[in-house]
Amino acid sequence: MTKYKILGNYYNNAFHLPATTGPLAVENIIKRACPADTSLALWECPVDYRDVDRVVESAIAGFKIWKKTPQEERNRLLRAYAEEIKKRQEEIALAIAFETGKPLWDSRTEAASVVAKVTVTIDESLPRIANKHIDGILPKTNGHIIYKPLGVSLIIGPFNFPCHLANGQILSSLVAGNSIIFKPSEKTCYSAQLLLECFHSAGFPSGVVNLIQGDGEVARRLLKEKSIKAIFFTGSKEVGKKIIEVTHHDLSKLVSLELGGKNTTILHSDANLDHAQQELLKSCFLSSGQRCTSTSIIAIHRSIQEQFISKFHEMAKKIIIDHPVEHTREPFMGPLVDQASVDSYLLFMGMAKREGIQEIMRGKLLDKPKKGYYVSPSIHFAERWNNDSLFLHSEIFGPNVTFIPYDTIEEAIQIANATEYGLAAAVFTKDPAIFQKCVEEIDSGLVNFNRSTVGASAKLPFGGVKNSGNYHPAALTTIDSCVYQMSCLEVLSDEPDDIKSIIGLDL
Repeated sequence: MTKYKILGNYYNNAFHLPATTGPLAVENIIKRACPADTSLALWECPVDYRDVDRVVESAIAGFKIWKKTPQEERNRLLRAYAEEIKKRQEEIALAIAFETGKPLWDSRTEAASVVAKVTVTIDESLPRIANKHIDGILPKTNGHIIYKPLGVSLIIGPFNFPCHLANGQILSSLVAGNSIIFKPSEKTCYSAQLLLECFHSAGFPSGVVNLIQGDGEVARRLLKEKSIKAIFFTGSKEVGKKIIEVTHHDLSKLVSLELGGKNTTILHSDANLDHAQQELLKSCFLSSGQRCTSTSIIAIHRSIQEQFISKFHEMAKKIIIDHPVEHTREPFMGPLVDQASVDSYLLFMGMAKREGIQEIMRGKLLDKPKKGYYVSPSIHFAERWNNDSLFLHSEIFGPNVTFIPYDTIEEAIQIANATEYGLAAAVFTKDPAIFQKCVEEIDSGLVNFNRSTVGASAKLPFGGVKNSGNYHPAALTTIDSCVYQMSCLEVLSDEPDDIKSIIGLDL
């Protein structure tokens, strides 16, 4: 028996469960155990590659309907979806907690953001693509800018925010008039299914919203589909590069990548250290460090390093790590998402030791009453930035942070710019001039002032530079990647001019 039931792929306004017996039976079945209690089987998900064609055909038909649907009706259906999410908000939060291992309080925050995003998308994002009219752009001529949907949009979601991140891209695509295909992480099939059930209950027309479950091969086949015009991916740099390799020859596709980070916080000598400690505990270890915006490096002014690191270490030892739902005390951290993540995390712990980076708090596997992928947070110290260090350059995607001392703010900025990533940075100081210098010189999509790198606003752009993205920021501005702009010139009078005004005619 499993805790949850997978209903299959969603297309043509219905769920279709691939056959697991008989002549049409699929061979590939993804099985998912709870990362917080591996004895609990969550679900079994059959994968049918034949459904790729069916899902695409459904989305093509849905786009033909949806692009002609009045904006008011699109907005009404999106608000109806938000109401369906509200009804099942706790159910969604529990599914996120069981599938990802995030504590229930953290998962509830994500579920609530799914509801709130509808209002933000309609009220804040949609005005960005309002058609524009320009009087007298040329003699006797007016101009128009028309924003048109791209077509079928593919959303490839991550495991760490299985509902929130994909939901933002889905909503922007839909409000702009595109149909969507949602391919979630194979680790979070059930959370994704709950979103689709809410879309179905809201009454969207057939083919507008589609879901296909599966592995990387499903995604690869979808990426090659000529009829898919927009691709939104959230995940690792490595997978993002593979997507570019598959799609670069097709100039009709818009590809929006939201990738990883190796995020630096600068802790200056005049910072409020109590405030910084609280912010940094969250940014380093929330969601067990499995956030693309997690703080990985703290460039700390040498004058405060001993004082701050000692207190930070003591506070990190107080972090409660436990089952996200079934616990005696509310945990700050749950487990990592799977065994591969544990193996990678422990591999990086060994790498740090081999590279001579000092271990302040050891990251190790934890033994809990319920067997799962639990690890302890880790803290390291490097006397200086080492450009040859694989550990310092790599996105660990686990609960780890490395302190590196500096003497001047210029050194701190060099540390922040040293990695191949450029997603998020933060500066803690009382001096606005120092913050302004960091804004001007740090190569990053986000630079926060006395606030940690985690927790972005839906009302601002969200995205990175270098290997953290490809200049299509998400959140508020996701909608910019869901449309193309058509220009129109409108002549106000069709009365002909004097034919003699045309130069070069032999009249």
